[in-house]
Amino acid sequence: MLDWLSQPIDLSRAHEVGPYLSWHARFMVVAWSFLVPFGILFARFFKVWPGQKWPFQLDDQRWWILHRVLQYTAATLTLLALILIWMSPRAGIISGPHGFIGWTVLALLAVQVFSGLLRGTKGGPTDTHLRGDHFDMTFRRLVFEYTHKFAGYVAFGAAICASLTGLWQSNAPMWMWGVLIPWWAVLIIVFFVLQRRKGVIDTYQSIWGDDPSYPGNRKKPIGFGIRQMRKGPGE
Repeated sequence: MLDWLSQPIDLSRAHEVGPYLSWHARFMVVAWSFLVPFGILFARFFKVWPGQKWPFQLDDQRWWILHRVLQYTAATLTLLALILIWMSPRAGIISGPHGFIGWTVLALLAVQVFSGLLRGTKGGPTDTHLRGDHFDMTFRRLVFEYTHKFAGYVAFGAAICASLTGLWQSNAPMWMWGVLIPWWAVLIIVFFVLQRRKGVIDTYQSIWGDDPSYPGNRKKPIGFGIRQMRKGPGE
């Protein structure tokens, strides 16, 4: 069994990539198969933290801190992985589908980073000024939310495709396929289980509650499977 797991998936080719490409792959796997999906899960399902008494306790920022730390760490590892590619004497191995998809992931990552920097002001009753891009749900904020959410999921999906093409192009051993593919399946299952059991509260309501007079509570939530919650009298 150990011999079989150590064999490359294509026995007609050797698995020889060298240290630069090996570390490129490791950095990208850690970034996009672990850090990024955990960052997505925290941002999507933990805006109201377990045990938090919503709507009496609002704006718990633990999800936001974890999301930023995980995603910026992933972006740093991605940049290091790109530098390793430039340094590698075998950089030509990233041509073809893997190279194309990889550059697509990098472009989407750039969109994520810059859209995050342009998300606008916060505002609201807990800020120094009531008016703000987020509290008022201005056009700038709407563009940010649609761009950031859509590009994030597409980037993660593209990263999985890049990993698959990278595994094939480098003729990775069987154990790598046997670890990554089940792991991605686990992530997808966890996503749908959390979606079904917890649901997804609107970011706006997680910060400011369900007051119907607030601008964002009069708008449809942005993103698929996101709901606005209402607390009735006595709840």
